[in-house]
Amino acid sequence: MKLDASFFNRDVLEVAPDLLGCTLVRDFGNGNIQRFTITELEAYRGEEDLACHASKGRTPRTEIMYHTGGYIYVYLIYGMYWMLNLVTGSNDEPQAVLIRGINDIKGPGKVGRLLELDKSFYGENLFTSNRIWIEAISKPIFDYQTSPRIGIDYASDEWRLKPWRYFI
Repeated sequence: MKLDASFFNRDVLEVAPDLLGCTLVRDFGNGNIQRFTITELEAYRGEEDLACHASKGRTPRTEIMYHTGGYIYVYLIYGMYWMLNLVTGSNDEPQAVLIRGINDIKGPGKVGRLLELDKSFYGENLFTSNRIWIEAISKPIFDYQTSPRIGIDYASDEWRLKPWRYFI
């Protein structure tokens, strides 16, 4: 069962741990549909979060983060890796969850490659998409760990050290 708007239209710090153990489904369009368990992610929370792309304000790159939850925000890093983020929260409250791990694949760049992401996924609606969506799990994961987010050395300690990385 696909997760609905009520799941994603909550604060990112509520959504992030609830995504652990959920199933990310990718239909590659050639009869190949694969399901992956979400095992690691990070929360990014608004313009005040100096590690969040929205900290620079509303731009063409971050526009989708200002929509209600349930959309995909992808961006390219190092000219080769598409990073998968799921928008959360309410309209004009830019928040997103970066998917860092699925199954035994660790690292958001590897996730993007495995899922064959590209720019066309930017703004994709998780509720209506036929090529990527999230399915609920029957039993929530309560046995998870947290740590500071990874790869955000540019942010001040206040934001860099927040334990907003969640993993099984």
